[in-house]
Amino acid sequence: MSAGTDYLTDLSLARLAPEPPAARLATTAGGFTWIEPVSGWQPVNIRELWQYRELLYFLVWRDVKVRYKQTALGAAWAILQPLMMMAVFSIFFKRMAGVTSGELPYAVFCYLGLLPWTFFSTAISGAGNSIVGSERLITKIYFPRLAVPFAAVGAAVVDFLFALSLVVILMFWYGVHPGLGGLALPVIFAVILLLAVGVGTLLAALNVSYRDFRYVIPFMLQVWMFATPTIYMQPKPHGGALHVLLTLNPMTGLVAAFRAAATNSPIPYGQLAVSAAAALVILCVGCLMFRRAERRFADII
Repeated sequence: MSAGTDYLTDLSLARLAPEPPAARLATTAGGFTWIEPVSGWQPVNIRELWQYRELLYFLVWRDVKVRYKQTALGAAWAILQPLMMMAVFSIFFKRMAGVTSGELPYAVFCYLGLLPWTFFSTAISGAGNSIVGSERLITKIYFPRLAVPFAAVGAAVVDFLFALSLVVILMFWYGVHPGLGGLALPVIFAVILLLAVGVGTLLAALNVSYRDFRYVIPFMLQVWMFATPTIYMQPKPHGGALHVLLTLNPMTGLVAAFRAAATNSPIPYGQLAVSAAAALVILCVGCLMFRRAERRFADII
């Protein structure tokens, strides 16, 4: 997308923004309205986010359009990315390294691990760089800054829904039958979504102040992926550093629960509960840190 098109898009989004809350305004005698930053720790203003819901929707739509603009395959890339990764890991891990996948065919096992992880990594990467990428919009008009990383995560949800369609084909091809456990998939995905929002908002705030995080985020996601049982089975508890690392990783329980629910296997509710608690804590910390740092965004971005 050209710079001129970006400028026009930012202007159109700015027109959608409602007036700022009255508590933030101070009108002088000359008719000027000043928007003053609020210092200290601030909670997330759910009411304000709901007031700007239309702007949030158009931010999501903008991110989706920009991602697939002038691409030959368009949204098919959302399916090809986990599909190609599944093919590569099936060759190197299943055939050459002999990694087992239990009773499931390795292709199904691998794809059901890569599917939630691809969404998670895409959402974090997009949210972490979203504030820096929306510099012109942020410096033009007031709106809740949390809408920007939230929109980046929302755009990743669209990719996830496209990639989810391939699961049905793979399971039918390999004769894997889903059951009632699939009803838990929306709940498990909601927890993954909350975790992605928490980590993404935290990284977005840090990325504005410390531009090193544009290099840290890809490296962190690569390490995090191999620390999550996405392409290999989770080892049995036996102590040691590996078990501690997997236990502290909230995506361990979420990926295991997602795969089990999709294949009608026993869902590890204990791991799922621990991961859900960790996701809520990270969400609260991420949003609070973001709210504390957002008053300086327009000055240092």
